Parts: sequence; C-alpha cells; structure tokens
Amino acid sequence: MARALAFLYGLAAYLLFVAVFLYAIGFVSGLVVPKGIDDGAALSIGPSVVVDILLMALFAVQHSVMARQSFKAWWTRFVPKAVERSTYVLLASLALALLFWQWRPIPAVVWQVGDPQWATVLLSLSFAGWVLVLLSTLMINHFELFGLQQVIFQLTGQRAGVPRFKVPLLYKFVRHPIYLGFIIAFWAAPVMTVGHLLFAAVTTAYIFIGIALEERDLVALFGDEYRSYRRRVSMLLPFRRRRA
Repeated sequence: MARALAFLYGLAAYLLFVAVFLYAIGFVSGLVVPKGIDDGAALSIGPSVVVDILLMALFAVQHSVMARQSFKAWWTRFVPKAVERSTYVLLASLALALLFWQWRPIPAVVWQVGDPQWATVLLSLSFAGWVLVLLSTLMINHFELFGLQQVIFQLTGQRAGVPRFKVPLLYKFVRHPIYLGFIIAFWAAPVMTVGHLLFAAVTTAYIFIGIALEERDLVALFGDEYRSYRRRVSMLLPFRRRRA
C-alpha cells in the first residue's frame, strides 16, 4: 500500500508539472491561457517590480536549495528517498503556479516588431526554445528528472543503477541545452514589455547562478570526467569550442 501511495503521489506531481509547463508556454507567449505575462490589472511600477521579483526569488530559492546534495541528505531523513524528487517537482510546480497567478504586469512596451512575418518568426523561435527544453530532458532521463522513475522503481521492486556520465546528441554541442532553450523561449518576443523584460532578465541571471551550482555538483559526482567535458564543450553557445 505504501508503494502504491508513493506511486500515485509521484504520478500526481508529474502531471502537475506537465500542466504547469504547458501553462508556462502560454504565459510567456501570451497565448491561449487566461492570464499571460502582460495580462491583468496594471499597478504602479514600483510595487509591481517588488511583487514580481519576490515571486521569482521564491521559485529560485526553492529550486536551488532543494536541488543541493546537502539539503537532500537532510531532507530524506523525513521524506522517503523514493518521493524526494517528486516532492521537489511538486513544490517547484506550485511555486511557478503561484508566480503565474500573482504576477503583476508592467505593460510599457520596450520593443515591438510591427512586421507580421518577423513577429511570427520570433514567436516561432520562442516555441522552438520550449521544444529544445523538452527534447533535452528526453535525451537524458526525463522521467527520473521529474521523479516518476523513482516511484515506479519502488512500486515494481527495481533498483536504480549507478549514475553514469553520458553525453547524448544535443549535449555534444552545449553543456546545458535545457537552459539554452529557456533563454530562447523567454527572449524571443515580438512584443517585449517591461514586465516581460524583467521576467527574462531575472530568470536568465538565475540560470547562470543555477549552472554554477549544478556544475559544482556534477564535478563532485563525476570528477575528471566532467572536468574534461567542461573543457571541450561550451556552456550555452553551440559550436563554440573551449580551449583546453
């Protein structure tokens, strides 16, 4: 029964992530969803900036702190290891849902592409960024990344293998194609408002902080194997070879 409940918990967390991920695409593009990044009642710019930064900071702190090995070692004293990742995914999804709900638009326009064809190109590029994110997760272990594999293994009595360093297709060109996809998705906007610019700038800054923290963990896990990979492959710019 405990294994079945853990599986249902992990499945619910994964499905919530899928829903929030799809909503994020509409939120950033301003399409389909009931509340996009530029929708809602506009307040004065000062309070809006404060609220929006606090919402992004809440997500950043949760997302970074709970991903660290030291926190996991402490956290799994209270939470079963099989659902540790699902709990992380669940709380990250809830933090994003709160951001979408409480986001304060700042509608002043920074730039706007008037030509419909070029506007379509930029919007298509943004969608391509989201596709890159999804493909990049599938090229590693998508279901492990979002906690579903762990609860399936517990349910079926399987054991996870020892982590092995591997470099699938996209990872041969950049070390962090997931983050590259997010940057493209956030910045390729035919209409860039102050609110959207704030969102893109803060999340991009957080991405670079996240990369530094993540690579520190990867070096600790894989040692010289990852150091060699980091010397050979660029962080975010494809085809830009690093010097040894």
